[in-house]
Amino acid sequence: MRTDEPREQVGDASLPPDRDSLPADGDARPPDRGSQPPDRDALPPVSDVLAAIATGLWRWDNATGIVTLDAEGARLLGLPPHARTTTEAAVRSRFHPVDWNEIHGIVQLAVAEGTLAEARLRIMDEQGRHVLRTVRSRTKPIVHAKAGTYELIGTLQEVSEPSPGAAARTPVTGDWRRSREAFLLDAGRALAEARSTEEVLRVAAGLSMPGFSPDGLAVFGAKADRLIVVGHHGHHGYGDDDPLASMPLDTDYPAAEVLRTGRAVYLSSPEEYRRRYPTAWPLASRFERQSWAFLPLTVAGRTMGAWMAAFTYPVSFTPDERSVLTTVARMLAQALSRAGVAESERELTEGLQRSMLPVLGPEIPGMSVAARYVPTGGGLQVGGDWYDVIPLPSGRIAFVIGDVQGHDVRAAGLMGQLRIALRAYASEGHRPDAVLSRATRFLSGITDGITYGSTDTRDSHGGKDTLGDPRFATCLYVEADPTTGVLEIARAGHPEPVIRMSDGTVLQRPIAGGLPLGIDPDADYPTSRLVLDAGETMLVCTDGLIETGGHDLETGWTRIRKILEAYEDSVDRAADLGDAETYDAYEAQAAESDSLEALADTLVQAVHGPSSHHTTGPLADRREDDIAVLLLRRTGHPEQRARTRRTMLTIAQAEPERVAGARGHLRDLLHDWADPDQVDSAVLLVSEMVTNVLVHTDGDALLVAEVTGEEGTRRLRVEVADGSDDLPHKRHPGELASSGRGLVLMELLAERWGVDPRGEGKSIWFELYEASAGDAVSPGDAGAAGAAGAL
Repeated sequence: MRTDEPREQVGDASLPPDRDSLPADGDARPPDRGSQPPDRDALPPVSDVLAAIATGLWRWDNATGIVTLDAEGARLLGLPPHARTTTEAAVRSRFHPVDWNEIHGIVQLAVAEGTLAEARLRIMDEQGRHVLRTVRSRTKPIVHAKAGTYELIGTLQEVSEPSPGAAARTPVTGDWRRSREAFLLDAGRALAEARSTEEVLRVAAGLSMPGFSPDGLAVFGAKADRLIVVGHHGHHGYGDDDPLASMPLDTDYPAAEVLRTGRAVYLSSPEEYRRRYPTAWPLASRFERQSWAFLPLTVAGRTMGAWMAAFTYPVSFTPDERSVLTTVARMLAQALSRAGVAESERELTEGLQRSMLPVLGPEIPGMSVAARYVPTGGGLQVGGDWYDVIPLPSGRIAFVIGDVQGHDVRAAGLMGQLRIALRAYASEGHRPDAVLSRATRFLSGITDGITYGSTDTRDSHGGKDTLGDPRFATCLYVEADPTTGVLEIARAGHPEPVIRMSDGTVLQRPIAGGLPLGIDPDADYPTSRLVLDAGETMLVCTDGLIETGGHDLETGWTRIRKILEAYEDSVDRAADLGDAETYDAYEAQAAESDSLEALADTLVQAVHGPSSHHTTGPLADRREDDIAVLLLRRTGHPEQRARTRRTMLTIAQAEPERVAGARGHLRDLLHDWADPDQVDSAVLLVSEMVTNVLVHTDGDALLVAEVTGEEGTRRLRVEVADGSDDLPHKRHPGELASSGRGLVLMELLAERWGVDPRGEGKSIWFELYEASAGDAVSPGDAGAAGAAGAL
């Protein structure tokens, strides 16, 4: 308060001049009470009104540090109840330290904005140990611009909802309005992130409302004509057999009334609860609550349920508190509605996947199988990727993996139909090429006529006519003989398989193939054959595993190769440590299966991070495409595993470009060979041998390469077979000749080589030895000796 400003004494307080009385209607001058009788229609003095509603006045002068209080204001601050002028320090000692720090910022903001400064303050006793009461202050800053000072004039009023003993338990500090807005923002953000009904209830139970917090919550819903409990918190012993868990909607119970009428019910005391709902009171009294609020949960104008907030202390439910509860109820209703939709989508997704993806079934003697399916992260999380394991009439097993174009419900539907068709064709006993030929005709037929009989030919997302939008699918079909390990493979535009050998070497196997299914109904699909030796694993997958994370096919395969090479399974370790005798057949099979399951998990998690986006991991969750993975391992006792690498390729007459693929394939096979010059020699000889077959015969070339022995002393043997009976002859080409040097190169570069006639055709072979320089055989001598013996 500024000391140079005049004050008018009114009663026993120093207050503003306008506090004495209010003028009557139509009279600009105050009435003379001494000469006129009291007028019953005139308003009472302001001091009498404020005293009647227990409201005190105070003035705080920032320049002098003087605070002026009337009698009620002094009483509310814990001072003797008479008007006084005191110091700022005396008043400050009565405020809770936290509240005093917060009110300073509130006042500064009000001075800057020219608005009211509103705050709730806890009043302490003389020792500063106990909270006497909580008061609400509303003040108006009056700024003196020339002096650069201000003073506050306002009211003090006790907040009535908590009892004096409960004030210490009530965390009310700072500006009530701003605290409420901050709370609602936090509550809205937390509820918006909840993904299930259980999570919504957990978030609602953890909300700390400004000034009051319920410690008992329940959400009610309607099922048929009954009121049910969707979830609850803080009500121990609230079981499924409790009468409150399910009751008719016409029951005399507050939540049932809210559902029937759509209007909130507030009960401030047990007496009010007992008076209004005598039938339900015995059921509610056992929870020992003092106040209850039942609010409707309304979405799009429809009351979908009721929310109960119960308190262990009396709450008067002021307009501010009702406003907060109503806003929270609206946000809670929206969150529960979203969670219900999300749970329905998840249930639909899981149902679709359970019905469309197979169970691997019983164990396959001689083989272990593991599979994974990870849906894309968007929408219903269903797509067109699938895998299948089909028992065949011949006793063999068919393994199928495929990918229908798209990541929507339509792709999932087509996938289900195509999977059933493939299973039917395979069960009839058709060969792999015939199965895919029939499947492409089937898919072409159903995609061409997919909109027949539909009342809506427009795509719901893009608005495009789906009649001219056929879908295609890639597919890899493998027919496996568990006894011999022979695999017959047909491929329709799908990524090629990868073989992990028993020593960790990883090769991508080139497989002849045709167009994706559904593009050409008359397409042909050649069959390729390879042998899976004991301990070797074949990986087939969809492009989601390869290209996730911004990779293309080449860089994606490089990444997967590193994962496979770095993985060491338990059976390999047992063989390396010489513990083979501790494994019987059953234990070996179980170890193979567990190891394969672990490898499947490693592949998926290493590509796109953790399996659940709720779990943190080394990578961000990158579900850009569906992922289907199928692993097939040829099992065997550890001592039966020879350290042998063997690969086989067929190069057809119509595919001379695959000669380059054969060269790269051989380099991958010899990735850890000691002498790089020998690798170059082997690649050159293979290129020469395969090219000679394609040029000088009418058949295909069959390439078989095998590496045996221990590292450092291994042997490479390469055979190229064809169907011609004509044996090669050594020639002496001139300087300008473009051919005729095949056997010359063989003599110079191979350590042993030869030609083996067969019943139909012949086989040309050569060998190289990984040995030290001192132990190596002279290529010329070895070649001459081999040629003499072979020819």
